[in-house]
Amino acid sequence: MSRGFGDIYLTLFGLELSVMFQYRAAVVIWLLGLVLQPVVYMVVWLRVAEAKGGKVGDFDAGSIVAYFLVMMLVNHATFTWHMFEMGWRVRSGFYNAILVQPLHPWHRDVLANVAYKVLALGVILPVAALLAWYFEPTLQPPLWAVAAFVPAVILAFFTRFLFEWALGLLAFWITDTSGLNNLYMAFILIFSGRLAPLDLLPPILQTIAAWSPFEWMVAFPVELLLGRLTPEQTMHGLAMQVLWIAIGFAVMQLTWVRASSRYSAVGA
Repeated sequence: MSRGFGDIYLTLFGLELSVMFQYRAAVVIWLLGLVLQPVVYMVVWLRVAEAKGGKVGDFDAGSIVAYFLVMMLVNHATFTWHMFEMGWRVRSGFYNAILVQPLHPWHRDVLANVAYKVLALGVILPVAALLAWYFEPTLQPPLWAVAAFVPAVILAFFTRFLFEWALGLLAFWITDTSGLNNLYMAFILIFSGRLAPLDLLPPILQTIAAWSPFEWMVAFPVELLLGRLTPEQTMHGLAMQVLWIAIGFAVMQLTWVRASSRYSAVGA
């Protein structure tokens, strides 16, 4: 049974990888957005630090560069795009064939993410290395933080994937979800630490971030690799990720049951 499941995963991964190769131009365009946005924010905060005598908060120039370069890599590893496709999937009848398959659709979307990210690593890693050579980041994390970074990124991806997939399912009820998607993107931009390190935000925004899933989607693994967290804070962060994954999975499953039942009823 498990071997059959593994064979399905390998086959679907190969298919998704071949699809990504067919859309090489689109992959490059997506990568430009993933690279340019953190570089712009990095330059802005470097100018702010320069105007304040070399530091903003407890971030100097080297740590600002390190933050945004690591954030660029973590954002690449965790971002998803499927909530933007859900409306088209519902309207086009994409799920007509998917619903009769034994594998839940989210498995296919996870593999599509992995395929894209594996393919894009050949571009984003050299770009990150070039930026690191030019801007000279300060990055000396302890070995235990480097080891904990890998599971933290994996958990961050699933936290983000499940919530965004559940949000995308609202397309079964709402004709145009672009407004909700854009609102969500504004929240994640601020509260995940992509716009600025969370320590530089007002205390009320830091509190909101800590009690929302957003901090654990990006900021937590970034700060972990920067060496800004203690072992106790790291264990707390991993526990919060597991908690939000459980919540996200439950919300996604409940929403999918309602959505697929409604879709079947309408399409019958």
